[in-house]
Amino acid sequence: MSLKEFSGILVFAEQKNGEIHKVSYELLGKGKEIADKLGAPVYAVVLGPTSIKTEELIYRGADKVFYLEDDIFNKPEELVYKLNLVKLISSVKPEIFLIGATSFGRSLAPRLAAALKTGLTADCTGLEIDEDGKLIQIRPAFSENILAHIKTETYPQMATVRYKEFSEGKRNTSRKGKVVKLKAIYNKDKLVEVVKELKGQEFDITEANVVVSGGKGLRCAADFKMLEELAQILGGVVGASRNVVDEGFISKEHQVGYSGNRVNPKVYIACGISGAPQHLAGMKDSDTIIAINSDPSAPIFNVADYGIVGDLYEVVPQLINKIKAKNN
Repeated sequence: MSLKEFSGILVFAEQKNGEIHKVSYELLGKGKEIADKLGAPVYAVVLGPTSIKTEELIYRGADKVFYLEDDIFNKPEELVYKLNLVKLISSVKPEIFLIGATSFGRSLAPRLAAALKTGLTADCTGLEIDEDGKLIQIRPAFSENILAHIKTETYPQMATVRYKEFSEGKRNTSRKGKVVKLKAIYNKDKLVEVVKELKGQEFDITEANVVVSGGKGLRCAADFKMLEELAQILGGVVGASRNVVDEGFISKEHQVGYSGNRVNPKVYIACGISGAPQHLAGMKDSDTIIAINSDPSAPIFNVADYGIVGDLYEVVPQLINKIKAKNN
């Protein structure tokens, strides 16, 4: 497999209900930066219904957009996505292929890498180009105690990238590009059928301005109601540490941390969270961190802007009452 066969940076533009995920714009911004160093074009590929505004991908940095326009992509069925993307990638032969490390992206990427017989670096926080023009894929390892710098010898060089690691590509409505519409292909031997997509709460914790998170200090799932009330009056959402998600107290969509969501709200309130490195990795960039914990030696206080040593079952109700009184 020769590098000469491959050229360009391809970005997977993830969509849901016709709306492009913002991580796609971040990847286009970084992809354009890399492409300028390599003297290569930037491509984007989007699979979805007719309502998608493909021109936005061009405004954000794509030179060419491959648009597989079909309602079959309304459902998050990885096998159908894989079938179509493998065909496209095998034809376009990009040097680098980038996917957002969303829930869907993390599920799709390894399937693609296996089918393409190439390497994959997951959950990258940095991307660089070395003196030989190879992609350096940077990701935390060992509870974020080190940063691993990884190079793959196979092509395309594939990486999933965490949301909110890079700035979005600057929007330039004067940019010109080409949209290539392609027909979707269907899996004749249908192994999986999406009967029904179960929808939970319609929220995106990564976009919240206020996050109120609970950890092992909570005694049971029902006690999250208290945090939900605090989050609601502050106009925020509820988050959680991995421990309570694993215990089944709350769904994984709420999980904050290395293996969950990365958030950077204006205010992050940690209730009964000790501050394990895996959790800190997902919230340490918050503008203001408020920690409530009965253990004065809890590591969470090392990153907190404000710390309250006390029982969350006493502190949180008092906060709720004080805020309600002020609002009235």
